Amino acid sequence: MAAQVHHLSLRLPTTTSCISSKTQFGFALKPKNLTFDKPKRLFFSLRAMGSSASSPDSSTSQETGDYKSISNDEWKKRLTKEQFYITRQKGTERAFTGEYWNTKTPGNYHCICCDTPLFESSTKFDSGTGWPSYYQPIGNNVKSKLDLSIIIMPRQEVLCANCDAHLGHIFDDGPPPTGKRYCINSASLKLKPK
Repeated sequence: MAAQVHHLSLRLPTTTSCISSKTQFGFALKPKNLTFDKPKRLFFSLRAMGSSASSPDSSTSQETGDYKSISNDEWKKRLTKEQFYITRQKGTERAFTGEYWNTKTPGNYHCICCDTPLFESSTKFDSGTGWPSYYQPIGNNVKSKLDLSIIIMPRQEVLCANCDAHLGHIFDDGPPPTGKRYCINSASLKLKPK
């Protein structure tokens, strides 16, 4: 008796989108005709739409120490329990509880871990979210990367470019001129008034 071989051909969709609160995400598969002679795995990519890098100016970045090689034990000695949880373990403070969420004091906001200047008070705005929000960082002192810690809600994580401290997240619903909202935990910041 001869064995029968079954072939399966299909055309994959080019894109499926879903919108979550104020951010749109795209789930895409590259279109191609596939023929299966034996079981194969299908892979797809997931990327937050509108993800962006920080400002290109790197002239204000602080390079005073090798903060990236500091151990967690040393960070625990330098930081409060809350600061360590947020900056080193990627935690989030509760909305409307942080020291700077409603502060209007002129000055610069620095990284609590390495003292790198991150945001000017002139770029701070009231986003109504309960966290300090800024539309632009200082120079290239902030970086971002894809955060998939909540798989159904990918976001862009914001980090200090000097010491990799977790600061918060960036969204594409901010005011002009950038349209960005850097939503930052107060515990990751230190305000130096002018």
